[in-house]
Amino acid sequence: MIGNPNTGKSTIFTALVGIHQRTGNYPGVTVEKKTGWMEHEGRRYAVTDLPGLYSLSPRSRDETVALNVLLGRYRGSPPVDAIICTVDASNLARNLYLVSQVLELGLPTVVGLNMLDVAANQGIVIDVRRLEQELGVPVVPMQAHRRIGLADLKDALGRVRAAVPSAAPSPLPDAVRREVDGLAAFAARVGVRTEVGTSLPAWLVQRLLFDVSGQLERSILGDDHGPLREELLAARDRLAKVGCRVPGAETAARHEWASRALRAAVTQPRQSRVTRTDRADRLLTHRLWGTVVFALVMLAMFQAVFVWAEPLTHGIESGVKILGQWLESLLPEGMLQSLLVGGVLAGVGSVLSFLPQIAILFLFLAVLEDCGYMARAAFLMDRLMVRVGLSGRSFIPLVSCFGCTIPGVMACRVIENERDRLTTILVAPLITCSARLPVFTLLIAAFIPPRAYAGGLVSLQGLTLVAMYVLGVVTAVVVARALKGSVLRGRTPPLWMELPTYKWPSPRTVAFRVIERALSFVRLAGTMIVAVSILVWAALYWPHDVQTVEAPFLAQKEVLRSRLETLSPDDPQRTEVLAQSAAFRREIEGAYQRQSYLGRFGRMLEPVFRPLGWDWRIGAAVMASLPAREIVVATLGVIFSSNRDDDPKTAAEPANPQTGLRVATWEGTGRPLFTIPVALSVMVFYALCAQCVPTLAVIRRETGSWRWPLFAFGYMTALAYLGALVTYQLGTWLGG
Repeated sequence: MIGNPNTGKSTIFTALVGIHQRTGNYPGVTVEKKTGWMEHEGRRYAVTDLPGLYSLSPRSRDETVALNVLLGRYRGSPPVDAIICTVDASNLARNLYLVSQVLELGLPTVVGLNMLDVAANQGIVIDVRRLEQELGVPVVPMQAHRRIGLADLKDALGRVRAAVPSAAPSPLPDAVRREVDGLAAFAARVGVRTEVGTSLPAWLVQRLLFDVSGQLERSILGDDHGPLREELLAARDRLAKVGCRVPGAETAARHEWASRALRAAVTQPRQSRVTRTDRADRLLTHRLWGTVVFALVMLAMFQAVFVWAEPLTHGIESGVKILGQWLESLLPEGMLQSLLVGGVLAGVGSVLSFLPQIAILFLFLAVLEDCGYMARAAFLMDRLMVRVGLSGRSFIPLVSCFGCTIPGVMACRVIENERDRLTTILVAPLITCSARLPVFTLLIAAFIPPRAYAGGLVSLQGLTLVAMYVLGVVTAVVVARALKGSVLRGRTPPLWMELPTYKWPSPRTVAFRVIERALSFVRLAGTMIVAVSILVWAALYWPHDVQTVEAPFLAQKEVLRSRLETLSPDDPQRTEVLAQSAAFRREIEGAYQRQSYLGRFGRMLEPVFRPLGWDWRIGAAVMASLPAREIVVATLGVIFSSNRDDDPKTAAEPANPQTGLRVATWEGTGRPLFTIPVALSVMVFYALCAQCVPTLAVIRRETGSWRWPLFAFGYMTALAYLGALVTYQLGTWLGG
């Protein structure tokens, strides 16, 4: 499947393959690969959704990957048998440029004429049968978001697979075709072959001829075949002498071919209509009001993360509590009960309770992207991006980082300017991703008062979450400006981008994106977080020297036991003694933690974290979360799992991770460990830190060097520590 961006190609892909799809990377590159399977009339198809591109003349990494897939150059990606080329019916003049290049490949091709409803709203009338005659391949009318035309598309694909393929006549001038034929014969004489051992096809030689940037030439020819390179230069010189300068000759010829096809098959309205998109853009792209709307949309998204998720989160917490009580009743006290309840369940349950927030965040992002609003956001932000040395093209990858930094870093491949691409990659981890969301919501729900403003439409908790996101964005802007003014100095390229027509989001596409991310989060909880929770529990449990730890507490333990035996169940003093017993158990558990391996390590590092308002337990949790930020929630759940709120008024409420944090105290003083300044300092640290090993690995693959990921980790860790220090010290001073 191939097509321009914003033509609905991915919507068609999702509709064709449904849940039978997977996402990965092409071998050796970080460009995302989406594959799926569908069955039609007894035949099983493997479908690959290529990155959106405007031309087969590669200028970026994803365009190079698309061409390499067509060449069958990747292991696990067999040669292409057929092509579905998706076009936007309301913008055929631009889309047919790529179609003309695809038709020259000589592969069975079907054109999916999508967004016919949008074209009709603009007064555009398309004679589909005449367009088929002009293109020489089946053209299928479609409205992918309504699943109209999918069956016809499958039928057309079956027909072209059974036909004998042939390359379409080239619209290029005769001089170009003669040079291509001569170059193909020369390549065969000097032994230039594809990776599968065949001669270079004519269409690939043509692409090499027009590859003035040299990107395709380096990919296909490598460091060899100097004679062919010289012949390519000579051919370009000969074409220039006869008035066919490269690559302008191709652009003019293909646009002329597209114009002839449109004149024959498409009737344009005499006067351009003012569409709903035009009317909406008067507001949504306005310099002032568009920015206000963007800010309100972002505020609504983060408010919804709290408000909508609360019932679901409460349900998950109740389930975790019931499961924990069942395990405690089933297992005797000892190491196994401690492992399952205080280790695995406390860690994984703490993280899974934030699944609703993750799903709601991705629901908003998927809807905004699928309806066409994200491109408007990039347009609005271009003025700001230019001031920091970037363009609005960097905004889309950075917005992707709100979901996950890894695809955001990978999305930087569409940025042609290498300095801009590298700058965007280095600041992308500062954008607050969904992995930070559990940390923020845990601490905000536990320590930020649920005050409401504006009649309940805005809450202090929601504003605090917005502030964490704004902090990441502002810091990214400042760092980008510093990089573009120093080590990555360069001219800012102008922004050229397409604003797609607004459309109703496809429920299936949105649902698949949300489900895919939710399942990814659950898989993380079931693998890495389980493993880290067990490791943290083990480091917190061993060496578990009972005699050494409990010897100082034996006398007091016996006194409390004796008092409970003398009090009847309805005696008012029994509640007080039970509370004393619970506090006493927490004191013993604290002694075990101090004596554990993790406690010894944490107390050794405590002087480093003490200026931030953290004790050794918070510091140890932060150190343990280096593989992935969200692990800190599981680690805190394990470390503070023994802290329980023994107030009879709240005993019936579901257990949640906030309880252990609220009742935690500084060892030896009884002073609350977590205060608002401490909670804010932890949030600021995680808003700015680079604790995500997969992201650092992707940066290494994208940049080809460990220098840049190490640089990102170093400067972000320094910023995180400094930000947490200032937040705690300033907050404590203001509170005092």
